[in-house]
Amino acid sequence: MYRLDDLLHLMARLRDPQHGCPWDVKQTWASIVPFTLEEAYEVADAIEQGDFEHLPGELGDLLFQVVYYAQLGQEEGRFDFNTVVHAITAKLVRRHPHVFPTGDLYAPLGTPRLDDTQVKRRWEEIKAEERAERAQAPEQLSLLDDVPAALPALARAAKLQKRAATVGFDWPEALPVVDKVREELDEVLAAMAAPAYEGALAEELGDLLFSVANLARHLKVDPENALRAANGKFERRFRFIEQALRAQGRPIEDCSLEALDALWGEAKKQETHPPACGG
Repeated sequence: MYRLDDLLHLMARLRDPQHGCPWDVKQTWASIVPFTLEEAYEVADAIEQGDFEHLPGELGDLLFQVVYYAQLGQEEGRFDFNTVVHAITAKLVRRHPHVFPTGDLYAPLGTPRLDDTQVKRRWEEIKAEERAERAQAPEQLSLLDDVPAALPALARAAKLQKRAATVGFDWPEALPVVDKVREELDEVLAAMAAPAYEGALAEELGDLLFSVANLARHLKVDPENALRAANGKFERRFRFIEQALRAQGRPIEDCSLEALDALWGEAKKQETHPPACGG
């Protein structure tokens, strides 16, 4: 079987200016980013679908993105793949003092195991220390500095809220957040009735989505995963409608909203009460 060294060798050959692949040779840091995001989502999708047969291939595609960046870094004299491996290993050893108390990756294990709450608290403390060390101007340091701007908006909203909560800027429980969601919904309705300025409705909808993400966080639900699941549910039910109409020989464009809604209700019943075998 091929090993990691083989993949690194392959990457170098693909990027060879004279004998490599023309497409790979012309790629840049920025041009690879969309592929990285796509591959990450394909890994997530395979896991959600339970498609473990194809998961190794999807993980390989994602690993190749890391190898690609490492090759670009090596060509520019910035870093190589070994630098990447060292950076993540050193960071994880540093962030797990309860597992590696001496900082030695191969030291015998003997530290009492912490509970999940203690581990999370210590993890955030260590990350805060790292942010402080990286800051050139401590007076300008923000807790939010290393929340990636490229995250999907819903996931980033939850991460921003979680980060602010570490210093007490948070609702104490979920019910006040429910009230906030209702308040934001009322403001959306007001903007629909009489928009105060161009973009007011979009702003109010953004506030509503931000509040819903906050509610999800308080309920310990990942909002990005919840929305992905809702998307999947919508897709399944809409496909059911399409298939039912196709079986009837009826174009979907010719159906009334009432007829489509009735089929939607049937799709919900199928999910709640699936037909018996042979039914």
